[in-house]
Order: sequence, then structure tokens, then C-alpha cells
Amino acid sequence: MAIKKTSKEKSRTKPKSKAASKKIVKLKSKKPAAKTKSANGLPKPSSKPYGQAGKALDGVKSLDFTHVQSGPTCTQLLAYLGADCIKVERPGVGDITRGQLRDVKGADSLYFTMLNANKRSITIDSKHPKGKEILERLIKYCDVLVENFAPGALDRMGLTWEHIHKLNPRMIVASVKGFGPGPYEDCKVYENVAQCTGGAASTTGFREGPPLVTGAQIGDSGTGLHLAFGICAALYQRTRTGRGQKVFAAMQDGVLNLARVKLRDQQRLAHGPLTEYSQYGEGIPFGNATPRAGNDSGGGQPGWILKCKGWETDPDAYIYFITQAPVWEAICDLIGKPEWKTDPDYAKPPARLPRLKSIFATIEEWTMTKTKFEVMDLCNAVDIPVGPILSMKEIAEEKSLRDTGTVVEVDHPTRGKYLTVGNPVKMSDSVTEVKRSPLLGEHTEEILTEVLGYSAKELADIKTSGAITPPDKPAKAEAA
Repeated sequence: MAIKKTSKEKSRTKPKSKAASKKIVKLKSKKPAAKTKSANGLPKPSSKPYGQAGKALDGVKSLDFTHVQSGPTCTQLLAYLGADCIKVERPGVGDITRGQLRDVKGADSLYFTMLNANKRSITIDSKHPKGKEILERLIKYCDVLVENFAPGALDRMGLTWEHIHKLNPRMIVASVKGFGPGPYEDCKVYENVAQCTGGAASTTGFREGPPLVTGAQIGDSGTGLHLAFGICAALYQRTRTGRGQKVFAAMQDGVLNLARVKLRDQQRLAHGPLTEYSQYGEGIPFGNATPRAGNDSGGGQPGWILKCKGWETDPDAYIYFITQAPVWEAICDLIGKPEWKTDPDYAKPPARLPRLKSIFATIEEWTMTKTKFEVMDLCNAVDIPVGPILSMKEIAEEKSLRDTGTVVEVDHPTRGKYLTVGNPVKMSDSVTEVKRSPLLGEHTEEILTEVLGYSAKELADIKTSGAITPPDKPAKAEAA
């Protein structure tokens, strides 16, 4: 933002005469103009140390019309990367997740705080005439508008694509919806609905059991990640075209993108059984669709979750063990089965496929004698790929994740200290600093005055107009 000079400062810098002015120009003309761009048109490499040249999206202004999870995931990532994210909320109410699953009385829930870090909050009544004026000024000011309202909600607010681009032709309008164009595009979608319609649930779980959803929020947060990628691409394209565009991410599409290996297997089925699936070794015929495969690996390398020492009382005393072909001999030596290295029933991958169930049962006899971390240490020493089942408690307490900023402790004025997930993308020249989520309307005055330039008198009028404050509750009738 430009800093206004006082009249005294202006008098100091104003030339006293035309001659003096010419002299200044003449002196300046002797100094050659600094070259700021390289031959390829890009800026010259910064001389500042890495991590001190600003953030990747410094200067980008994001108007955040999002709520719950998919949209806030997207805008939080933009904010982590340096964008000024202005979250628009309803006066007195705000994002619905502020009060959902609340664990500290009178404080914003973790659901809200963990999805809205590094943002500024402004409260606006979009139905109020003055509120609409403020929104339009924000649209003119910002580069990106992100929303995850129900289909058609933005249009009903009067913020159609045409109207937004009349106000700001450079604006990028990014949307998350449940489905793309088609028979279901007007349907409301939540996380588990997206997992089911995107193909994840039908391929998750054990063959003899029902479809299952995963604990990872691949529908909401996964689609938010996809949308953030699209926005960054649109910003880059805008440097060439000078204009904004629509960016759209459907939750069904996002889930399917993350479940693409199962679509791969659907096509492979036309050419024969899926030999890396455990049901092949058990002689169970395949149907006409990709089956649920329990803990089978999706990458073609046979794998399974095995019990470790303490499994009887610890629900997470397990490890994922992959019988990768290049380290098969090391596996045989480690578990005390050196004869398998030359046994024709075990020596080669094709011979092992029908016997995977018994092979993993034998490996499990060995893993059950050790903790999951002991198994990991022994296997990693000989390059056997394994992964302990880490509980959320173990992840929250893992020092290495704190050191890398993957898990961050943040202090909040009403709820105290809490943990959140930091930026999953680490950049050497754009270091993320995680800041707490905003209180409802915390930055309203700051945005109105410092960003939009409203005067003190205009601010006072806005405050009394009801455009940024909750409506008055009707007085309760007195008891007779």
C-alpha cells in the first residue's frame, strides 16, 4: 500500500525552482538505469539469501468465500504460500465450523482453527446495500475469489461470472462443487459422499466386507489441494494473458484422481486376473469390477499389514510389510527362512503369488516377536520397505514432524495452545510461517480502512448501518 506524505514531507521533496528541477533531472540522467530483467524477460536472480526474498505468492490477494473444509483447505494453502487471504464471514455467525465439534467452551473449534490459519476475517452482510458495496470493492481489489457454496449460490448473491469480470477482468474465480456438469451437478456433497461416488469406497475394505471410507479427507481436503494447484496455474497464465478465468474442481473428480490406480486395475481385468491381489492366490475368481483388496498394495508389490509385539493391547502395534522382489533374499535371511531363496516354490515372484497368504503369515510370526519400531530398524538396514502404523498420538508427539513444520503448535487468544498441520509443501525460498486463525471479524476495520481506503467517517457510518454487524435480536416479550 502506498504511504501518503504529509504536507511537510512534500515541501521537503518539492524542487524550489524550475532550474533546480532541471538540475535534478540532469543529475539523475547521468546514472544508468538499473537492469531489472534478464535476457529471457524474467527478473534477475535475487541477491537476498534463500528464504528471505519473500514468499511464493506475496502480492496475491485472495477473497475467501469458503466454509467448512474443501474451500478453507485451498485458501489456507494459498495463505501459507504468502497470499493475503481475506475471509468473508456472516456477522455474528461466521464459518459454521467455528462452533462445530467444539471442545473448549466459548472458543473456536479445532475444526475451524486448523483450516483457517494465516487469514484475515471480515464480517459482511452480503444482503445489505452497503455490504454489497464493500464486497464489490473487495472484488476490484483482489486477484482470486474462492468459493464452495452450493451450486448457484454465488449467482443468487448477484455475483455472476459476468458481473465479477465487469468489475475486475483480472479476477480468477475458483469453485469447489460436488459434481461436474451432468445429472448430479446440483446435488449437495459431503466428504464421504465424494469418497463413495469417486470410486474410493468401492475399492476400500476387505473383499468379504462392506465398502469403507478412509480416514483421510480425500474428498474435501483432497479437492482443496487440487483447486489450489489450479489457482496457481491460472495466476501464472494471467501473467501472459492479462485476464482471469474460472477454475473449477469437483469433489468426485478429485477423489477419482487419487484413486486412479483402481481405474487402472478395472481395465486390466479385461485381460485376466489381477495376480498381485491376494484373492488370486486363494483361487477366488474375480468379478467384473475392481474388488476391495484389504491391505494389498496398489503398486504391484505384494504387501500386507502384520501384527507386531504388543498387538493384543495396542490397536496400532502393526506394520506394513512389502515383499519387494529385489530384497527377497534379505527378507528370507531376516525372518529365518534362508531355504526360501532357492526353493522353486518361493524363489521367484510368479511362484510366490499363489502363496502370499502363507508367506505373510510366516513373516508375521517374526514381526510379532518385535515392536513395530524394532521391525522398521531391522528392515531399513537392509532396504526392506516397511511402515509402522503410527497413531495420531504418535504423530502429534513425533519430534521430526515438529522440526520440519509439518506439525505446528500455535497459540490462540481464547483457546490457548493447539496443534495444527503446517504447509505440506516445503520450499527453500518461500518459508512458511504458520499463524493462528482469525477471530470472527477480527480484521474488519483494518481491511475497510487500510485495504479499501474508507475514511474514519465512512467507517463510522458503516458500523451504524448494520452492514458489518449482526442484526438486532427482537426484544423478548415481558411476562404477563
